[in-house]
Amino acid sequence: MIGLKISHVSYSYGSFKALDDVSFSVEPGRFCALLGPNGAGKSTLFALLTRLIATGEGHISVAGFDIARDPRAALARIGVVFQQPTLDLDMTVLRNLRYFAGLHGLSGRQAASAIEAALTQLGMAERADEQVRALNGGHRRRMEIARALIHGPQILLLDEPTVGLDAASRQAITDHVHVLAESGLAVLWATHLVDEIRPTDQVVVLHRGKVLSNSSAEDLAGGQGLAKAFLSMTAEGREVPV
Repeated sequence: MIGLKISHVSYSYGSFKALDDVSFSVEPGRFCALLGPNGAGKSTLFALLTRLIATGEGHISVAGFDIARDPRAALARIGVVFQQPTLDLDMTVLRNLRYFAGLHGLSGRQAASAIEAALTQLGMAERADEQVRALNGGHRRRMEIARALIHGPQILLLDEPTVGLDAASRQAITDHVHVLAESGLAVLWATHLVDEIRPTDQVVVLHRGKVLSNSSAEDLAGGQGLAKAFLSMTAEGREVPV
């Protein structure tokens, strides 16, 4: 299987270069943290990966499909959880997921089976008939991740998925997504919080549009710890959020 490959990608907003020759890959079964402070270029990269904006320079390959030459095939293999929630609060969990399944051409037994599997993976099966408005923030996020899995993607993208959640909810979401990676998904998790990263995770440090490091969290941390290593690379004199 082939995961996500980003090769020499650059992107500018006018004279401002948001991404500068970014290259890295995420293999199936890997949890990759895209770690960077606010303004590092993480959201711009996610916009390119989801075709919200077209690639300026370089190439992006999703499960072997070039996203510029064959966007439909590439996007069909991506599941996305954006930073801002995109749920209909007045519908139940199940109706939200049925609607999304329909957008992917799934219906009937196929849709029902996919929805049941996704909800079970995220520990949400018992909440299928609840109105989304009644869910807490952590359960809404789990539902969004379940929704991203319905069409059977090979790559899961999550842009700052724990923003606004309490510590317990953050930990639960992080644990669930690590399990998804262990099941074979290639996961790209954008964050600025080092405590969401495990020692064996792949970490790509992005700062001012450039990749400063691509290694395991353990190797990046060295003897000083991940927070201090990240601080020394990206934000000298400032406190790193954990």
